[in-house]
Amino acid sequence: MMKSMLLGVLILGLAGPLFAGERTPNLDKREHNQRARIVQGTRSGELTRPETRRLAHGEARLHRNEAVAKSDGVVTARERAALQAEANSVSRRIYRQKHDAQTRN
Repeated sequence: MMKSMLLGVLILGLAGPLFAGERTPNLDKREHNQRARIVQGTRSGELTRPETRRLAHGEARLHRNEAVAKSDGVVTARERAALQAEANSVSRRIYRQKHDAQTRN
């Protein structure tokens, strides 16, 4: 009896982080790629400093909203859809800012 309880506790202890961690792996990849796009645009001069600052704030807002969605331990389909829509919006903004006529001198 004691061995089976100990085994159960061990399994739950090891499996807990697997279930509690990443509920949005696709969004995490997108955030990483979008941050890389912002950094690349800054280095190449395609983005001005104010554009970079605004885009970084948009990424930070997306990250905060993701944390709020994960805070109760479950990311619902509706929350996931809202996060994806927000990520789409940020991605479009990055594209537009990188391809506008403004450049850093």
